[in-house]
Amino acid sequence: MSIRARRNNGFQNVDLQTLSYYIGLVVVGWMMIIAATSKGNDLSDLSSEATKQGFFILISFVLIVGVSFIEWKFWRTFSYIFYALSILSLIAVLIIGKKVSGATSWFSIGGFSLQPSEFAKFTTCLAMASYLSSYNANLRILKSQVIAFGLMIVPIILILIQPDAGSAIVFTSFLILFYRLGLSENFYIVSLTITALFIIALIYEPYFVVLGFMTLGAGIFIYNIKNERRKWAIGFTLLIIGTVLGLHFFEAYNREIFVANFLLIPIVSFNLWRNGKKELVKFLLPLIIFGGTFAYGANFAFNNILKPHQQSRINVWLNPSKAPSDAIYNLRQSKLTIGSGELSGKGFLQGTRTKLDFVPEQSTDFIFCTIGEEQGFIGVFGIIVLYLLFLYRITVIAERQRSDFSRNYAYGVAGILFFHFFINIGMTMGLVMIIGIPLPFISYGGSSLLAFSLMIGVLLKLDSNRFSI
Repeated sequence: MSIRARRNNGFQNVDLQTLSYYIGLVVVGWMMIIAATSKGNDLSDLSSEATKQGFFILISFVLIVGVSFIEWKFWRTFSYIFYALSILSLIAVLIIGKKVSGATSWFSIGGFSLQPSEFAKFTTCLAMASYLSSYNANLRILKSQVIAFGLMIVPIILILIQPDAGSAIVFTSFLILFYRLGLSENFYIVSLTITALFIIALIYEPYFVVLGFMTLGAGIFIYNIKNERRKWAIGFTLLIIGTVLGLHFFEAYNREIFVANFLLIPIVSFNLWRNGKKELVKFLLPLIIFGGTFAYGANFAFNNILKPHQQSRINVWLNPSKAPSDAIYNLRQSKLTIGSGELSGKGFLQGTRTKLDFVPEQSTDFIFCTIGEEQGFIGVFGIIVLYLLFLYRITVIAERQRSDFSRNYAYGVAGILFFHFFINIGMTMGLVMIIGIPLPFISYGGSSLLAFSLMIGVLLKLDSNRFSI
């Protein structure tokens, strides 16, 4: 070890700005947990959740201090071992774990519970950073893509078996790192297109998607007609037919529309091919066939494969009118609680809806509601800005690393935190589906706090040694 490396032990060269953001979020989180779990105005009347969270906060601070004295190479050297241990823990929890809220996701140790999926995010980030920084890893090569996606998919599958879709979906945050390292943008275009088709098919029914492709095909067909009079005549005729079908015959004839779409495909394709636009045909033909088929397939899967509670969650997000009243209760109360804070909020420990438990799980998944009611728009805006500054600082740290491992790890951490931040706040306001994941450093939960603190501790350690790497 060099003299300079030895001097970088402990808190020397630590990024104080990042550390201050972390401490600020943890302190705000503990105050909000006190507010969400305390029924009186006396701060000494702390519930067990607030007391436990305070205990885990102390452990987290000790953990960060401890990490600062560990040689940075330790984390890369043992990254795969940590990953393997976390995979074994995800398997073990399925066998001997405790079932909470319908998911076998917890180890019960004394009076505390431990959720291995939270630590799996950290270990997967280490393993991913280690592999992608190896000399033979290249995300433009199929072999590297298979290995990288494999590291991500294995914990996703094990967590889905629990089942805990919320924690599982967070692992897809590594796609941000993959993009940074050169994974083809075509993958993201296709993925976003499929997601959009799925959502549209569930909101507007599949035959609307089919109509969209019919319109696309008809538009291309008309555009390539040489004769102007014929172009206008055919275009006007198709417009009238489409309008009549749209206003009167969708429900009765959606199957006929589906068939008509595929009758239109060969006509459009032949017209384009004859006019020398073969490349456009090669692109549009598979797209139109896939789009129409996928729309009906997505609708079939939703109605026949997904379980009722999964259908309810999706309907709460996309089709509230179709969701059962008990399923939409959480979201409705969440919006009312956040809105009741207005501009400046009701004040710390003065949240009436918080005290009366209008929103279930308010100290965990819906802790943002407490912030909204007691601190108002100003408090909500402040928390969002603090998170964004925190995320921005992590990306700054990532870009200044001399080590590929440290840079990849930093981007992995940023992606995980961003997904938690965006999804948790979004679901409390109905912007995304309610899937139940904590708000980092703020929601109640020892496992999540320790795992996130470990992520930040390692990040700070790697960054403090960037000149010696």
